[in-house]
Amino acid sequence: MTDTIAALATPVGRGGIGVIRISGPRVPEIAQTMLGHLPQPRMAIFTDFVDKKGELLDQGIALYFPAPHSFTGEEVLELQGHGGPIVMDLLLNSTLKLGARLAHPGEFSERAFLNGKMDLAQAEAIADLIDSASTQAARCALRSLQGEFSSQIHALVDQLIWLRSYIEAGIDFVDEEVDLLADGQVFEKIKKLIGDLDNILDKAQQGYLLKEGMRIVLVGEPNVGKSSLLNSLAGRETAIVTPIPGTTRDVVRDQIQLDGMPLHITDTAGLRETDDPVELEGIRRTQLALKEADLVILLLDDRHPDDKAQASLLAEIEQSPLIIRNKIDLSGHNVGISEEGVLYLSAKTGAGIELLRAYLKEKMGLQTSSEGSFMARRRHLDALQRAKMALTIALNHAQATELLAEELRQAQDALGEITGEFSADDLLGQIFSSFCIGK
Repeated sequence: MTDTIAALATPVGRGGIGVIRISGPRVPEIAQTMLGHLPQPRMAIFTDFVDKKGELLDQGIALYFPAPHSFTGEEVLELQGHGGPIVMDLLLNSTLKLGARLAHPGEFSERAFLNGKMDLAQAEAIADLIDSASTQAARCALRSLQGEFSSQIHALVDQLIWLRSYIEAGIDFVDEEVDLLADGQVFEKIKKLIGDLDNILDKAQQGYLLKEGMRIVLVGEPNVGKSSLLNSLAGRETAIVTPIPGTTRDVVRDQIQLDGMPLHITDTAGLRETDDPVELEGIRRTQLALKEADLVILLLDDRHPDDKAQASLLAEIEQSPLIIRNKIDLSGHNVGISEEGVLYLSAKTGAGIELLRAYLKEKMGLQTSSEGSFMARRRHLDALQRAKMALTIALNHAQATELLAEELRQAQDALGEITGEFSADDLLGQIFSSFCIGK
């Protein structure tokens, strides 16, 4: 890259300190003009900041990081001045007049990735660390930034490279009549790889939930208390509650914070036989919401413990739901969880709501130790799942050596997408465009 970029690296607005970050080949020239000299590497100095005419703009701290020993791997200069918006604009405009251009969102991190200072998973962890909504999420993001996620992916790739070399050697030297699959060593290693992959998937899934939150869908027959439960969890009247069945015709979504973690809750239209076209559309949207849910909560009326609702509703749900028997204030049942995992509560009075909150926190990993987990995104989970599928298929190709080698290659390519070894330019643009400008 031949151009030099500059941006405000601190939030826009009034503050005690504001930082202008500059990266690129023109940094020494800009420093000579604005500071009068090029500072000693990694040594903070207090100095005047002037424009190209020599007029004083501000006073503050300057830090110079020579290439390649900088965040981006390029020449980097940081100017720490007084954090007023006018002062920051003066400093930034001065750098632009001296040959820099405004940085795009995430361009500093993108240059760090392209210059080999970090891999793609580490670069994404920077944004995740900034956006962390809880202590657990911040710790997971920091582990990813330090390379823990990447190192585990690289360990899997190294095993795959060994396996591919071993298998492809048998293909290349087929005339030697050596059956490399006969001793079962290859398939034992693939089974171990799948086990290691499952372990990483569990940690990544937990990290993903800590970052993105959990998508919860409330389902049940009309008038079982879905809207009341949503309001009780949210602590406000998000959904309309009436004793009239079928009040909720559309899906109602709300986001709440559970100890700093986001929960995306969807209240749905009651599932029942109906000829009402509006209610039918609500039921159709309910079924769409179910396909996207991380957790489905099935509500039943505890006054009718022997009804057929549970069986018919379970047939509508593909995943195993959390079953809640509501309205215990009317049935007389005690708050608690049965041996079968059924939760008894009253959405109206709030009895048992704390028990539900505790369950959701445990489901999200907030009550169990998050030690060893790392931040992950949907694309990471998708790549891990594709790699696992390829390895699983590979186990079925006991004698088809060429097919086995191809599945191993696909597994390696999928894992390589996580760290950026195999990444399309449009994917990189999408990832870094979500970053802060100045980062």
